[in-house]
Amino acid sequence: MSSKASPLIGRRKIAISTEDFMSLQLGWPEIALRLFLTVLAGVLIGANREGHGRSAGLRTTMLVCLAASLSMIQANLLLGMSGKTPASFAVMDLMRLPLGILSGMGFIGAGAILRKGNLVLGVTTASTLWFSTVMGLCFGGGQLALGLVALLLALIILGGLKVLETRWHQTREGILLMKGDPLNLTEITRNITAAQGTVMEWTDSSYDLNGHLRSQCCRVSWSVGDTRNPFPPSFLEPISRITGIAQVEWRPITASS
Repeated sequence: MSSKASPLIGRRKIAISTEDFMSLQLGWPEIALRLFLTVLAGVLIGANREGHGRSAGLRTTMLVCLAASLSMIQANLLLGMSGKTPASFAVMDLMRLPLGILSGMGFIGAGAILRKGNLVLGVTTASTLWFSTVMGLCFGGGQLALGLVALLLALIILGGLKVLETRWHQTREGILLMKGDPLNLTEITRNITAAQGTVMEWTDSSYDLNGHLRSQCCRVSWSVGDTRNPFPPSFLEPISRITGIAQVEWRPITASS
């Protein structure tokens, strides 16, 4: 009786294992489906980034997704059991291929991050590339439902939350350069404070031979409610009307992700 039960148990184990998302017998119809969903995900994520003018746009995101998906498909095709013993899985560590793709994308994403003074730019772009890689691995590995859920969440984060961000009060910074004869820093500071701004530091002063302040540069921060149209700040106009000021130059410091 035990000899008859053993094959049934063995067949049942094989049936359970082959019902996994990564099927050991991968045909062209399933490969085409995985590649189609991969390209679709890359197009949707890339179109969002392209629409916001980011450096990693449509083509970059599509290629990242496709490379990750192809690495998982390649690993899946190499998992064939024909002529191999069960111990072959311990010898052929095929997961090193997608792991290498994911690690390599970390270096590419790091190259998209720039630092300008106190600003760090490109973090969202790097995160999108890394996320696209993971999403491509899901599609390439046959985890289609997980990949579609990840795609939906990514579109909500990149698109929906962007609308909310534009309505949050944010602190912005800029460089203000004033030239005149002479400059009244007390009155300038009063106008900036009245517009909910703060002078963070005074820099680059120049004086004439009589010791009069002729030009002054400062770094200013202020709070904006609608980030879609944050410039110019409201304190520029009253400052330009101050007696003695001949020229006002404004250079915003903007953060780009």
